[in-house]
Amino acid sequence: MASARTPFWWRSRERRTADVTTHAASSVSLRWRVMLLAMSMVAMVVVVMALAVYAVVSRALYDDIDNQLQIRGRLLIESGLLAVDPGKAIEGTAYSDVNAMFVDPGRSIYTANQEGQTLPLGDPEKDVIQGSLQMSLRTVNFQRVLAVHLPSGDSLLISKSLGPTAQVIKRLGTILLIIGGLGMAVAAIAGGTVARTGLRPVARLTDAAERVARTDDLRPIPVHGSDELARLTEAFNMMLRALAESRERQARLVTDAGHELRTPLTSLRTNVELLMASMAPGAPSIPEEEMAGLRTDVIAQIEELSTLVGDLVDLTRDDAGVTISEPVDLADVVDRSLERVRRRRNDIEFDVQTIRWQVFGDDAGLSRAVLNLLDNAAKWSPPGGRVDVRLAQVDPSFAELVVRDHGPGIPPSERDLVFERFYRSTSARAMSGSGLGLAIVKQVVVKHGGTLRIDETVPGGDPPGASIHVILPGRLVYADGVGAAATRTGASVDAGGGNPENG
Repeated sequence: MASARTPFWWRSRERRTADVTTHAASSVSLRWRVMLLAMSMVAMVVVVMALAVYAVVSRALYDDIDNQLQIRGRLLIESGLLAVDPGKAIEGTAYSDVNAMFVDPGRSIYTANQEGQTLPLGDPEKDVIQGSLQMSLRTVNFQRVLAVHLPSGDSLLISKSLGPTAQVIKRLGTILLIIGGLGMAVAAIAGGTVARTGLRPVARLTDAAERVARTDDLRPIPVHGSDELARLTEAFNMMLRALAESRERQARLVTDAGHELRTPLTSLRTNVELLMASMAPGAPSIPEEEMAGLRTDVIAQIEELSTLVGDLVDLTRDDAGVTISEPVDLADVVDRSLERVRRRRNDIEFDVQTIRWQVFGDDAGLSRAVLNLLDNAAKWSPPGGRVDVRLAQVDPSFAELVVRDHGPGIPPSERDLVFERFYRSTSARAMSGSGLGLAIVKQVVVKHGGTLRIDETVPGGDPPGASIHVILPGRLVYADGVGAAATRTGASVDAGGGNPENG
């Protein structure tokens, strides 16, 4: 059987209608939504309570009428008047609010009705009179009718008008309707007040967010109380502080980078201009020895710029919050870094002892950090000196990488500063480097959940040397069920003496 498909234009119309409906619903303010929700809940409670009260009271009133009819009938029967003088007994009911009928089969019928009323007589009542039904209780012609067949064969019928009861129930419904309306009005006022009071912190957050967007003002918002909205405000303040710190770091990085780039660029420009001037027609020639020195300076300055730009790229990449998680063998990282350091500095002896320790993180970042540690140690080691590298497990979840040199060491007052970006001690400014090496080490280690500290290699020695301890989380790698460990030694590195430097 072929099925009809909805035309494309009709489907588009349905989507537009749904979008308009969704937009209209979302355009209602949160305050109005809270108030409408409160009103809806109160309205629901009022309606349920009103219906319950109406049903319970109505049932109680009708049950009361049934009880009255049964009591009247029982009193007439138990009084004995029906057996002595039924006419007089029935006539007496005319002074009350009921209609009565006494039927003596084959002899007489006695009745007494209220003004304008007649006791209804239907099939159930006839069945009672005939004796086929002992009792009947029903509502007919807006009256409640009770018919009882007596042991003597006679029958007693009593009815009561439901008019007064209906009036009471009608008034009750009107009262409940008025109370419900007043309740909803009070709910609207209370809901508006609660919404306005409860959402005041949200309004403050909104104003703060709009203020930040308009003016870049990152001042924190005052926190009031300790409820969920106060926690939300505190979280927003934490975000503002993080944003302010990030902006401050960016500004400081740009300022420091500009300052650090300016010096090699100025020197490079001077040397290049000098080389270009020497090649101009008629210009005096530069001695070959000076020309070779200029070329060497230019190459060194280009390498310095390349190193600085590379360090800046590493810092900005880590600042961007890019998270890489892969298994990294820290011993392999140490081996690769040692190969690079040995190629550049071939007169330093490296005494290496490592274990197979696996870290979950960024291979490139860890390689850069370890290389910077080894470069820094080799830089401050005297010619022919030794650098000790140790990687050992300190507990089931952490291992410690220690790089020790025998150079001039790092004074205690500078041990925290050397991890700051572009920091250099006064006497270290003549040394090559960007001032970013140890800053990159700290950033990578902290990002991987590790810690750093600096000690003296030879406490109180002359020179004392510097030992940088890096503790990183991970796990021991086993080979054939046995923890694999290795000891490596080597020699390389051309390094000069000097004072501590970051990078």
